[in-house]
Amino acid sequence: MTMWAHQELENDSSSVRLRAALAVGTGPDPRFVDRLVERCAVEPEFQVREALTWALTRHPASVTVPKLVAELRSERAQARSQALHTLSKIGDRRAWPAITRALLSDADDEVARSAWRAAVVLVPEAEKPWLTEVLSTQLGRGELATRLSLSRALIALGEVIRPTLRAAMTDRDPRVRAHAIATERLLRDPEAAFEFAIEEARRVVALGAVGQEG
Repeated sequence: MTMWAHQELENDSSSVRLRAALAVGTGPDPRFVDRLVERCAVEPEFQVREALTWALTRHPASVTVPKLVAELRSERAQARSQALHTLSKIGDRRAWPAITRALLSDADDEVARSAWRAAVVLVPEAEKPWLTEVLSTQLGRGELATRLSLSRALIALGEVIRPTLRAAMTDRDPRVRAHAIATERLLRDPEAAFEFAIEEARRVVALGAVGQEG
């Protein structure tokens, strides 16, 4: 059954590939880890990629983590993104040294978002101030979904982020100021809607700018 699944991971039908990934996860075999990792880098369907990640989590971390860490050096953005996503699901902190500043500020939004999520899962307590500093350099980046991902990552770090957010609220870039204000609002009230928090923050920034002109 597992050998069939291994062969069908490249089937033209996404439903067949999905069943194949689930089958490999149901019957874990370390011989197929390389194939799963390779497929993660090119699989076009989200559901199948999730099944591939699940299948990898079913194998020993001692086998999967080194191979996933190696993928972080790939030139293919999806390979980096999916490897980071899978490392966050495995949660083995031996992968932490591979979460570099370059990945946390990757030019590809999906890679960066995956790196942020992985980082807050894997970060040792002593490294939280460093991670907060690096993540704060990304404030104001991208569209709403990207900014929300960053805010969630920062909030997951806890109270350590407050001084950094306060500093960012006085940044020269209005996008950074608004994002910092919205993140601080979510830190105080996790139930607040992020889009509303961003709009409210923009108004605060705009009013501040008008006040300064006056």
